[in-house]
Amino acid sequence: MATAIAIDGPAGAGKSTIARYAAKTLGFIYVDTGALYRAIGLAAQRRGYAGDDQAAVVPMLSEIKVELAFNEAHEQIVLLDGEDVSGLIRTPEISMMASAVSAIPEVRAYLLDLQRDMAHRNNVIMDGRDIGTVVLPDAQIKIFLSASPECRARRRYDELIEKGMDVKYEDILNDVIARDYADSHRDIAPLKPADDAIMVDTSGEDLETSVNKLVDLMRSRL
Repeated sequence: MATAIAIDGPAGAGKSTIARYAAKTLGFIYVDTGALYRAIGLAAQRRGYAGDDQAAVVPMLSEIKVELAFNEAHEQIVLLDGEDVSGLIRTPEISMMASAVSAIPEVRAYLLDLQRDMAHRNNVIMDGRDIGTVVLPDAQIKIFLSASPECRARRRYDELIEKGMDVKYEDILNDVIARDYADSHRDIAPLKPADDAIMVDTSGEDLETSVNKLVDLMRSRL
């Protein structure tokens, strides 16, 4: 029987980075569900649609193909109609588009089977906003990872600056706060901890400390 570990939490809490390292350490497959929503957000942007334009986005779903694949280094890549868009979906603008399209019920239904099928066939660490509450409610381990908005904004700012992008910390912080509100107040699958989730706060911790804490926690529960 496959084992599933669900990691939920707000944008910038370090879910993807920590889950990726933990999966590599434990020999699990890492599934970044947020990347799927980002790909749909990118598809909508390319068509000139607003992320919350349900009348435009829903018909688009039958026209696109979103997939997760793995390269030779076993790193996850995101394909949109066969194109590797892994780098294109990591901008603040696409983050907000992802948050908007994720509030559309048909978008969530479109991706639900894909996510569950991967967990059924593989030992996975899956991160997102509603993995423990909606996507994998029977996951053996559920973790809700958080950090202060200022800490998360600083991490994101440093990451984008390192990539050579021209961004301002204040803009990133405002985006983080706006996305927190949107994710936690949407009608469909709002961001919240599962009743049986383990709460973990990584504010002020470096990556190595956070990764080691989470891996030790997972091993103790497996």
